[in-house]
Amino acid sequence: MSAELPYLSASEMVDRFRRRVLSPVEVCDAVIDHIADWEPRLKALYAYDPAGARAQAAASEARWAKAAPLGPLDGVPVTIKDNIATKGVPMPLGTAATELVPAAADAPPAARLREAGAVILAKTTMPDYGMLSSGLSSFHALTRNPWNLDLNPGGSSAGAAAAAASGYGPIHLGSDIGGSIRLPAGWCGLVGLKPSLGRVPIDPPYVGRAVGPLVRSVADAALAMSVLSRPDWRDGMSLPPAAIDWQPRPAEVRGLRVGLMLEIGAGQTPTQEVRGAVEAAARLFEREGAIVVPVAPILTRAMLDGLDTFWRARAWAEIEPLPPERRARILPYILRWAEAGAPVTGVEAVRGFGQTMEMRKAAARLFQSVDAVLSPTAPMAAFPAALASPIDDPARPFEHIGFTVVWNMSEQPAVTVNCGFTAAGLPIGLQIVGPRFDDAGVLRLAHAYEIWRGPQRPWPGSEAAR
Repeated sequence: MSAELPYLSASEMVDRFRRRVLSPVEVCDAVIDHIADWEPRLKALYAYDPAGARAQAAASEARWAKAAPLGPLDGVPVTIKDNIATKGVPMPLGTAATELVPAAADAPPAARLREAGAVILAKTTMPDYGMLSSGLSSFHALTRNPWNLDLNPGGSSAGAAAAAASGYGPIHLGSDIGGSIRLPAGWCGLVGLKPSLGRVPIDPPYVGRAVGPLVRSVADAALAMSVLSRPDWRDGMSLPPAAIDWQPRPAEVRGLRVGLMLEIGAGQTPTQEVRGAVEAAARLFEREGAIVVPVAPILTRAMLDGLDTFWRARAWAEIEPLPPERRARILPYILRWAEAGAPVTGVEAVRGFGQTMEMRKAAARLFQSVDAVLSPTAPMAAFPAALASPIDDPARPFEHIGFTVVWNMSEQPAVTVNCGFTAAGLPIGLQIVGPRFDDAGVLRLAHAYEIWRGPQRPWPGSEAAR
């Protein structure tokens, strides 16, 4: 029984707590024991606090005994990414260059979890400044992929993805400005939702930046969103409060016009295994009555390079004021990449940022003719653990994010769900994109596909996988 507990869904846990056949303390103890087995190899956690988690679980158990839970996640173990502030815990942003100062308050997503009674186990790892799709960091130990410890979980929500896939409880928060939830979700076989910009209030907000869940089922993503999407005044870019039905029922796809995008237009081309898995997923939509139509690529080389120029300049603006001794602690790959932003002129930076508006326009044009888009999440499966990116070249840092970054700039909801495995047993991610603001609709499409697909392979470390 205890070996099963770390892999229960959040809804299963809450149901058993309500029926008094399982306690939050039992779950917490089982997850902590499981972490003790996996964490020496995985290195997914930062600021891990088992004693604090046990105290939170005991308080939750007392509330359930009185039939007075704080909210829909009371007693559920969760983790929170390094760059999402939790009161009293320093926020290194993945880099040894950061001066560690305890956070003064919970950021909005952490506050919502705490208000809902979730048991916060730990923060999770990320690369320097979140600017890699990798578990490589100058501050954190190298995080590895639980499906194959020689490989990378992806990033920047590296620890969140590794923790989710290896059973460190059911709900893990990540952030995403170019693919940082969806890419590691795809490489770790998970469901990862990048919500519409502003759907989940965050602090600090930024263009394209979103916070969302990395989980093992669409139902848990929906449950997490029912909590995370509550309003918070600190995010001036957040959407108006909305009464959204987050119930995880499958979408009706008959007659839906679904675009199949197998090429994005710039960067790396999908491998045959990735392409084949996504095409097979599209056939399931077609079998259920959707009208699946090929759609042309919408990303251009100018768009991707313009974004790179702008982000280099933005990164250098933050790094340049650091004293030389602190700057020297930054991961060399990131420092080399950011240093190329030093000579960027104001005009060049503005032109680069302007390419994000071109991405937005291209996405808007596409959605005049389709209701949703299917694509690969990443062009390839997981790559070696010690690399900063699949091609490991700071001169070409974004060749693998073409399928994901467009939807950050267009502010549309996009979810990754597992659609198969390579011959080597590595997960492949299907990305489902919907219109702006239709976050619940995207989850329902993912839930429908999850049902058609059937159960995926047992999770690494679970009893079924042994």
